Amino acid sequence: MTEPQVWTIIGVFAAAMFGMITIVSTLFIQVMRSEFGGMRSEFRRLEGKVDNLDRDVQALMRHTFGIDRD
Repeated sequence: MTEPQVWTIIGVFAAAMFGMITIVSTLFIQVMRSEFGGMRSEFRRLEGKVDNLDRDVQALMRHTFGIDRD
């Protein structure tokens, strides 16, 4: 353990591990943000479809039964 080559290898290994952990965590965060952004847009699209369905059901109720639902 007193050889300079051993300490150099330990330092290089530690730096490589630290770099890999940094890269992997950064990429993981980017992937998670993009996935959450995609889910958010899907929910907005679903919300629009539900609003359209509600509008259509209200129109059918008015047309069929003469009932105005709030």
